[in-house]
Amino acid sequence: MEPRVGLTCRNTSYENLEFSSHMMIRPLLGLFLVGTIVGSSAAAYGGLPTAVPGEGPLPSLADMLERVNPAVVNIATATTVQVRNPLLEHPFFRRYFDVPNSRRQVQRTQSVGSGVVVDAQTGHIVTNSHVVARADEIEITLSDGRSVLAQLVGHDPQVDLAVLKIDPDELAEIGFADSADLRVGDFVVAIGNPFGLKQTVTSGIVSALGRSGLGIEGYEDFIQTDASINPGNSGGALVDLNGKLVGINTAIVAPSGGNVGIGFAIPANMVRAVMDEILEHGEVRRGFVGVSVQDLNRELARAFNVDRRSGVVVVDIEPGSAAEKAGLQQGDIITKIGQRNVARESDFHSQAAIMFIGDEIPVELVRDGKTRTVALEIEEDELEYVRGQRVDPRLQGIELQNFWNPDDAGRGAGILVSIVERDSRAYAYGLRPGDILVGANRRSVQNLVELREAVGLSNQQLLLRVYRNGAYRVLAIR
Repeated sequence: MEPRVGLTCRNTSYENLEFSSHMMIRPLLGLFLVGTIVGSSAAAYGGLPTAVPGEGPLPSLADMLERVNPAVVNIATATTVQVRNPLLEHPFFRRYFDVPNSRRQVQRTQSVGSGVVVDAQTGHIVTNSHVVARADEIEITLSDGRSVLAQLVGHDPQVDLAVLKIDPDELAEIGFADSADLRVGDFVVAIGNPFGLKQTVTSGIVSALGRSGLGIEGYEDFIQTDASINPGNSGGALVDLNGKLVGINTAIVAPSGGNVGIGFAIPANMVRAVMDEILEHGEVRRGFVGVSVQDLNRELARAFNVDRRSGVVVVDIEPGSAAEKAGLQQGDIITKIGQRNVARESDFHSQAAIMFIGDEIPVELVRDGKTRTVALEIEEDELEYVRGQRVDPRLQGIELQNFWNPDDAGRGAGILVSIVERDSRAYAYGLRPGDILVGANRRSVQNLVELREAVGLSNQQLLLRVYRNGAYRVLAIR
């Protein structure tokens, strides 16, 4: 997949974004969405081999790699796109040569990436969503040279994960590690197919945990590693020294276009939760909690008379939401969701990535100086009325609601923009109160559920088709 220029990711503006397999983010910082590789808890397993040359066998990862390498596969995709000859767009040619509006040229594009066999008995493979997005054909090449076609079971663009299936014929697999056990400094090994070079292995350490706010995905909770990652590594494996999967490669920071030792991977626990949801339902069915939070700081801790410096404060609760039904109140300090400690706002939002419809999750909080636990039952979100940031961060400062007008032959259904704050990004790019959204990212949308799905298809600029005063227009929000 060729690099795309002039794209913008959520919350962060970048000069160039390329998704793994050949996709990268090149911001002022230089972020490449090409697949990072992240680490595992090597320290928990004793670290690297300690033998000294001349006194025994040389330290080596060869035995472990012989077991896990066959489970990392090469993914090649082909996509058919329609293009127009720019010459034929010129009004002179269109007028004098009678060029029809429907005339299109068909072009085949190809991209490559990596994947990991996580279940040899069923033939399930995990990779990045952007590696296989919109692919007409997905071809898997195994380590023994066999090439087979894969079926897309389901994908989750918000986390950038996809699940594929192939015939389970003599496959190797990599088992999951508990990524919650990772510590900064643990040794990790990255395996993938950078630049189409199959079965490439690099090593490094876990440089940081819980990275977020990068603008790469809708939900971010990345493992950062200094293992060398390059285009084509997307969807590859990050394993610990026991050969267990601790992450799936996703992105690298590359200000000069090359690897500088800063890569990011999706933690294995998040991968497993999303994969299980896809396998059970064919899609990811996230519910809506209905609560807004902010980091607990010293001033807020003093105001709420609590002796702690970590957690998030509940600042708003939507009526009728799961949060209200669970008994959450403004001013509550959330310290734990499920098994995960919540120290800051990014912890809260990353946990939302694995909160699915029907789940009942214990939430530990502090209220009036006392610790208590409430049960949060995740429900389906009907999305009749919503604040824009719930759909996409770039829509912060607006309010949306489902719209239906049977008397309007021009536009019967869509999403009404009821409020647009003048200092919002959406206002700066031309969105106005009274606009009706009828399309997003080149997909028709008739309600808020469809809008959210369409927005999730792209992490680049947000294209909105708007119906205003009897005419249509397109707005690009970066």
